[in-house]
Amino acid sequence: MGFIDAFKRWRLAQRGLSSGKKRRVQNDDSVSVSLDRSPWVRFSLYLIFCASAGVLVMRGVIAATGDGQEPLTAGLYAFFLALSAVTVIELNHPAVIERNGRVILLLAGILAQLGLIHAVSLIVSLNQLPTGVGLLLTPFVVAPMVHAVLLGARSGVFSAVYVSLLGTLLVPDEGKALFLTVSLLCGLVAALALRKTRRRSQLLRAGLYSGLMAIILASVFGVIDYANLAGVDAMNGWKLFGLAAGSALGVGIGTALLVGGVLPVLEGIFRLTTDISWLELSDLNHKLLRQMQLEAPGTFHHSLVVASLAESAAEAVGANAAMCRVCSYFHDVGKLNKPEYFIENQHEGAENPHDSLTPTMSALIIVAHVKDGVDLALKHHLNPKVIGVIREHHGDSLVGYFYRKAQEQKRAEKAKIDKKLENPEDLPKVDQKNFRYPGPRPRSRESGIISLADAVESASRTLKKPTPAKIRALVEDIVEQRICDGQLDDSDLTMRDLAQVKEVFCKTLRSMLHSRIDYPKDEEKGRKSDLTRRPDEPRPTKRGDATSGGKRSGNPPTARVTP
Repeated sequence: MGFIDAFKRWRLAQRGLSSGKKRRVQNDDSVSVSLDRSPWVRFSLYLIFCASAGVLVMRGVIAATGDGQEPLTAGLYAFFLALSAVTVIELNHPAVIERNGRVILLLAGILAQLGLIHAVSLIVSLNQLPTGVGLLLTPFVVAPMVHAVLLGARSGVFSAVYVSLLGTLLVPDEGKALFLTVSLLCGLVAALALRKTRRRSQLLRAGLYSGLMAIILASVFGVIDYANLAGVDAMNGWKLFGLAAGSALGVGIGTALLVGGVLPVLEGIFRLTTDISWLELSDLNHKLLRQMQLEAPGTFHHSLVVASLAESAAEAVGANAAMCRVCSYFHDVGKLNKPEYFIENQHEGAENPHDSLTPTMSALIIVAHVKDGVDLALKHHLNPKVIGVIREHHGDSLVGYFYRKAQEQKRAEKAKIDKKLENPEDLPKVDQKNFRYPGPRPRSRESGIISLADAVESASRTLKKPTPAKIRALVEDIVEQRICDGQLDDSDLTMRDLAQVKEVFCKTLRSMLHSRIDYPKDEEKGRKSDLTRRPDEPRPTKRGDATSGGKRSGNPPTARVTP
């Protein structure tokens, strides 16, 4: 099929109907997509997780106690705990089960954490380290931190709970209660500290907090004995205290550094984007944005305003504000191919290129900026979610201006036909499909918000002497039109969300379009104002003032009479 398509493009290029180049398309493998969302694959993953947890715990108990009945019992405990874990995932984590890749990340993270706990237990037993030091050397928060950043705080809390429950089966009986308490609380502290992670420094802070929590709990339960810090054996006591505190803080901070280094790899493997990455992508020095500043400054300014509107609205409804900002920067990048055909880039007094085109051709050029934007985004390897917003931000809405213009031309031609000045065969056909964007409609809350922000910002430029009432009427009208046209049906935005979005749009536009006072001008050209004159500089006087020694206009000087 690839050879046939290439041959057809070559034939069209020979006839002047094609450039011969293939348009870039997003590589969405239908097989991988179906596997990623298949419930049968998900339930298979659940079964593998339960079996793996049971086997891992059995191996850990065998390594610690030897063969016998106890490893089998511990394995059964682990299997049923894992079964309860996947039940909770299925019932209470709809965002995770949307994609099997997220399920793999969550379950594999818990298994990896159990493997680390087992490895540390073996190291402690082989080196005969003190019980307290061995406890504080255990990496409690690897899985909770990874899951809290990549999948959200709810997944981080879930991971902290079940890592603690399953990990308890790997430690000796006398330390089970202490391990469960320390692991659970440290994991919860790390997950809650990473609820909104926008900087990598927050990872270090979460690791530090978890280490401090481990020290506090070790002190409360007597693992760290402060009685030995004074007296005959004070030196040895301080040495043990330093070793315990250093172990807890070192493991916490080391875990944070490890997670920070692994995050980019996991984002690429599981096709996830954290707020940290979104903030890195918001750099305006990107090649496409720099090109937009130079070649399409009007579009660039429009994108900045849309970003501000969309980010504020996303924060109000609990959507991903950082994603909205970045996607808004790039949503109109396709206009770089023909910037002069878009009104925001046309200079005052310059000829409008649409004046020499038919409405159908003009609409075709306007609509093409979506496909051109997807092409540029794929060429520059932008984030798939950015590409999705570029494709969806107009949905399948109508290019109303040129559609109405085409109808007016059709009515004019029909009037000529009625007067028998034209032939009926010359009457142009106006098909609404030729004036609609290709779609699809916005399929996420963020995409829906950006779509509304784009329409509202563009329409707000038509307001003359904007007032709060005019702004609110404009916003209400645009949102109502989008709802009636069905453009928001797939966006998951509720009516409550839309009410909050409209309120934020009105508030932001009022602050952007407010009027300013008229500053007074100098009476004479070149005269310095009082604000810019130095304190020691003499105030200039008008020509003809009494203090200047000059002549007053229209008043001759009085003659001096001598006696």
